Amino acid sequence: MSLINTQVQPFKVNAFHNGKFIEVTEESLKGKWSVLIFMPAAFTFNCPTEIEDAANNYGEFQKAGAEVYIVTTDTHFSHKVWHETSPAVGKAQFPLIGDPTHQLTNAFGVHIPEEGLALRGTFVINPEGVIKTVEIHSNEIARDVGETVRKLKAAQYTAAHPGEVCPAKWKEGEKTLAPSLDLVGKI
Repeated sequence: MSLINTQVQPFKVNAFHNGKFIEVTEESLKGKWSVLIFMPAAFTFNCPTEIEDAANNYGEFQKAGAEVYIVTTDTHFSHKVWHETSPAVGKAQFPLIGDPTHQLTNAFGVHIPEEGLALRGTFVINPEGVIKTVEIHSNEIARDVGETVRKLKAAQYTAAHPGEVCPAKWKEGEKTLAPSLDLVGKI
């Protein structure tokens, strides 16, 4: 079953954020756009490159009114040490969520039971707590967070402009489409 257009289920987890431990719940995601980026584990190889990419794009997320949450199956304590010891992870100004009980990884369908880790999954969630985009893939392939920014902006655009769709490779400010009978077979 697809998670697209479904409500984020209730959850409560801990995160390391800006030098503090914080609690994050489904209510934390409401009222703004949110991006959850699931990764296999702290202290690995590809994960820091993705966190650094997210950190480098964080200004774009903030301009779009979105918060980023990194999720691994480690604890928030591990994330504190990871943030302090990894130059790439140390750039993160967003919450690093620990999910040692696999509450979130199971709810979002990215849990690997035989490994106790998460698949690489990215979820864009609207201010009402509804999942609008889902990307899940194998762990040996890191993501381009710039593409996540593009998807976020497309989701925001279509939410603000019902009846319009964003075509392939759409970027903010570019032309969209208004589906109609007149367009059928003409694109």
